[in-house]
Amino acid sequence: MKVSRTRSQERIIDLLKSQKDALSAQDIYLELRKRNQSIGLATVYRALEALKLEGVVQVRTLANGESLYSTLHQDQHHLTCLVCRVSIPIAECPVHQLETQLQQSHQFKVFYHTLEFFGLCQECQAAQMAESLP
Repeated sequence: MKVSRTRSQERIIDLLKSQKDALSAQDIYLELRKRNQSIGLATVYRALEALKLEGVVQVRTLANGESLYSTLHQDQHHLTCLVCRVSIPIAECPVHQLETQLQQSHQFKVFYHTLEFFGLCQECQAAQMAESLP
């Protein structure tokens, strides 16, 4: 079944497909304006919500509450430092089998999943250790 999308939704999908990294709604708004594609920030949020519910766009929420959007291409897994906010992607997926089981046992269509571990990166751990030395 072909889904009918608004012009704003199509513009956002095209933009996200052209980006290597995920973008915030504000970044999407600014980038579209830079490209002379007039769109309101509220429209960006509405379009992202509709695309998320359609399973075309995935969202990742950072430790600071900011949401980053990307096209649906793969599950995302990260180690995120609570001090410097560096986010390190990890390739391993310890929950892929669980996802499959849940889809079957609950007849639930999973579009994607995210897995985020929060803590301290190596540099911030070293800085903390250095601060605690006499």
